[in-house]
Amino acid sequence: MKNITMLINKSIGASLLIGLGDYALLKLGNPIGPFIFAFGLLGVCYMKQNLFTGKCGFLIEDKINVFELLTILIFNLLAGYLFGVLFSTTDAEIVENAILKVASWDLSVAFFVKSILCGVIMYIAVYMYRKNTPLGIIFGIPLFILCGFQHCIANIITMGVARCFDISILICILGNFIGSIMMYYLSRDIKD
Repeated sequence: MKNITMLINKSIGASLLIGLGDYALLKLGNPIGPFIFAFGLLGVCYMKQNLFTGKCGFLIEDKINVFELLTILIFNLLAGYLFGVLFSTTDAEIVENAILKVASWDLSVAFFVKSILCGVIMYIAVYMYRKNTPLGIIFGIPLFILCGFQHCIANIITMGVARCFDISILICILGNFIGSIMMYYLSRDIKD
């Protein structure tokens, strides 16, 4: 029971950290917001929290089972949405920005590809962190945001701020997973 409690707590913690980054992004916009957002993933990695998009590509390497990954995803999504709702009570400007952002999402091939590309960047960022450099996070997070790539946990937080739900989250989850796993397999030969 202790392991599942820790798994859930670290999943909620990851959502809070990504939520802080998303709050900064919604408040500050480009070009500062994407760089401040990197604080969220730095916190997740250094504090050893459980973020779905940071775990996908490491399923095999870290021996993560499907139950654990689904638990991480579910609690990232639930906590992320609730943190978004909480954030919405603090600032009308971020709510307006979140509503506009959610309205721009759709079920297109482009949205799916942007989700895959975010998964690729997330895998590289975490992989580089595991090789003792935060540069993948410091540059990768602003890269995916400035390019308009889609991150499922950031998106669910934005939905919470907007107090709405958009089905595009399912495409985003799948795309992030595929991008991360794809990058794992494409980089297997270069690993130590």
